[in-house]
Amino acid sequence: MDLKEVMARNLRRARHDKKLTQEELADRAGLSMRYIGAIERGDVSASVTVLGQIADALEIDPSDLLKESSKPG
Repeated sequence: MDLKEVMARNLRRARHDKKLTQEELADRAGLSMRYIGAIERGDVSASVTVLGQIADALEIDPSDLLKESSKPG
């Protein structure tokens, strides 16, 4: 699995764990809902700046979005 897919899976899981919609997360992170959706689908790669914005919005460490997990997605 490539890093883009790992981030997509972890982002989706973290957002669901926080019970946030893509729209709510986008608003908190200062990003568009379409961009959040594209990251979650693995269509685009997020920059480290965007990674930080998303992690801050989710109140998690940025590295949590990049760790491979054995949990099913």
